[in-house]
Amino acid sequence: MSRQQFGFLAGFLVVAVWAAAGAGAAGLAVLAGLAGWLVVRVLDGDLAVTGLGDRAGARRR
Repeated sequence: MSRQQFGFLAGFLVVAVWAAAGAGAAGLAVLAGLAGWLVVRVLDGDLAVTGLGDRAGARRR
């Protein structure tokens, strides 16, 4: 599946959930998807949780 097809499918599913269950459910579905994406990125080693903490601390200084 190409990135364009995946993007279309993701957008379609968000709108389908929105139409079937309302905007709140669609928002929760998007947040759950983003949380799952972040977990998989961390488990795959593509995203370092310690690096995120370092970035947040640098802004505060």
